[in-house]
Amino acid sequence: MNIQLAKSAGFCFGVKRACDAVYQALSEGKKLYLLGELIHNSRVMADIEQKGGTTVETVSQIPSDGIAVIRAHGVPHCVMEELQKRQISYIDMTCPFVKKIHNIVAEEDKKNRKIIIYGKKEHPEVIGISGYCRNPLVTMNYDEIEAFIQPGDQLSVVAQTTVEKDKFYNFIKFLKKGCNSVSIFDTICSATNERQAEAEALAQKSDAMFVIGGKKSSNTIELYHKSKAVLEHTYLIESAKELKALFREQPQLKNNLYTNFNVVGVTAGASTPAVSIEEVITVMAEEKIVTSEFAEQLENYLVSPVHINKRVTCTVEQITETEVRVSIPGYKGLGYIPADELTDDSSLKPADLVKIGDEINAIVIKPNDVEGTCLLSKKRVDSEQNMVAIKEAFDNQTILEGKVVSVIKGGLLVSVNSVRVFVPASQASLRYVQDLTSMQNTTVSLKIIDFDERRNRATGSVKVVLAAEQKAKEEAFWASAEEGKTYQGTVKSLTTFGAFVDIGGVDGLVHITELSWSRIKHPSEVVKVGQEIEVYIKALDTEKKKISLGFKKECDDPWNKFMNTVNLNDTITVKIVRIVPFGAFAEILPGVDGLIHISQIANKHIAKPEDELSLGMNVDVKVIEIDAEKKKVSLSIRELLAPSEQKEAPAAEATEEATEEATEEANEEATEEATEE
Repeated sequence: MNIQLAKSAGFCFGVKRACDAVYQALSEGKKLYLLGELIHNSRVMADIEQKGGTTVETVSQIPSDGIAVIRAHGVPHCVMEELQKRQISYIDMTCPFVKKIHNIVAEEDKKNRKIIIYGKKEHPEVIGISGYCRNPLVTMNYDEIEAFIQPGDQLSVVAQTTVEKDKFYNFIKFLKKGCNSVSIFDTICSATNERQAEAEALAQKSDAMFVIGGKKSSNTIELYHKSKAVLEHTYLIESAKELKALFREQPQLKNNLYTNFNVVGVTAGASTPAVSIEEVITVMAEEKIVTSEFAEQLENYLVSPVHINKRVTCTVEQITETEVRVSIPGYKGLGYIPADELTDDSSLKPADLVKIGDEINAIVIKPNDVEGTCLLSKKRVDSEQNMVAIKEAFDNQTILEGKVVSVIKGGLLVSVNSVRVFVPASQASLRYVQDLTSMQNTTVSLKIIDFDERRNRATGSVKVVLAAEQKAKEEAFWASAEEGKTYQGTVKSLTTFGAFVDIGGVDGLVHITELSWSRIKHPSEVVKVGQEIEVYIKALDTEKKKISLGFKKECDDPWNKFMNTVNLNDTITVKIVRIVPFGAFAEILPGVDGLIHISQIANKHIAKPEDELSLGMNVDVKVIEIDAEKKKVSLSIRELLAPSEQKEAPAAEATEEATEEATEEANEEATEEATEE
């Protein structure tokens, strides 16, 4: 016989909170008057009365020196006002979930919206909720809605905390068909819904099911109905006494427990004290149907599960965009881990880190008995565990990887396996960076350069890692570098005289004259920072560690194109691009200019070239000289204006000598001028 006890069996956090407060007050000798049953459990109520508590129905029954206790189900607002008017002290043990509904209906009522409460009219919780708004409709009957809704109505709908979620959702669907303006507030207690789902799941795998709780408890009744719908052998009992009676009335049931049933499920309503569950189990033990494993499970169930700084192993039950909700063994409330307590990496969502069913080691940060929640942190546990690894990395000077999670005054905070490592600004890069915000959310490699064991604080350096990488790249480069070798590089910066290019951890200079075959005024006309370009080594200075790079390709040399297309004595059309005192330079091809000496502009004497030529003018010329070695071309307009045979020989010889001298002078001047530029 294997007996399985539901994890959620017994007191919910709201009931436990109320009972603990009442018992504490009674132990202090306080005179308590409970406004209605504190919870729906006759055993608990009898015990409270035996210890001095008194149950009353109205405020008028409470003496002036008495202390009123507001039950977990809450009371109407008018009761609170009467207590204050009569100046009667009170302890408000209204369940936080129920109090939340009070606030919702009060706010919606102020907006003049009609309030619908989905629940049982006679239930004390619903009676209390109704007292915080005007003329609400309390119903679970679809027929009552039609008479309540008028055209143009604006509705706000809440639910009793213990109703069945599926039925409430169907109710909402029906409402929306008849009204266009419906505000839905899903006020069903998540713990109640989970408790019901757990009972249903347990019943599905059991041969018999026992639900322990009071007959007036709505929560217990729902558990019974949920289980009964799945498993015929489901039994509702309030105490160990009722279980014994059940065995006497149905001996076959007792026999089945011994011989036919393999799994027996046990759960209990939210108002069922642990002692009742324990006593029922004791009866089963007397009947020899409880295993030792189940006894251990029960003992763990009765132990207080959480306190600040306690480490717990919890199970992921629900994942949202902002948090992970977990179950803590033995804890009745809601355990949750916010996203920022899962990891320091803000780019990761909870679903990226865990999945439903995962077991998580976490530390309790803040249990809240009032709200029935427990705030946990996974990253703090991870941080403590990983701090050992950080210390080892410091001792061994191991390179670590982390993400920059914050830019602070003086440097960066880098998350390394959930441990925050401080990186001073001076250690954040190879060169000083004034604004570090560009490093936010980036992944960096670092070494721990200081570790304070007493404070568990680590200081890291990105710079030492980058410096080591830089040195390794430089050594690798100089070991294999040679003139003519080609590299794929990245333009790092531009100056007036050229571009510096990173060719693998080492920068080389491409002089402005090496960027283009055409004359340019600035490197930005050809390349831009960040651009990847192919370069080759023109010259190396290993002592000074300087590298001259080439960019323009020989195959693109316009002079080669000129030599392949133009011959001596050819007549060609050129464009005047520059005028100087001794002549004019004309563009033959992009990147190739020729000189028309002043003596070759006309067949007459002219004082200056501007008398015959202007910039941008297209003229026909004859190629009269090509100096392939110096890459110079001499052109003549005069040769096309007068036939050579009409000239006198001496004059022609003199002219030829003068032209040669002028051309040489012009070429030298042009060369000097180009060099200066």
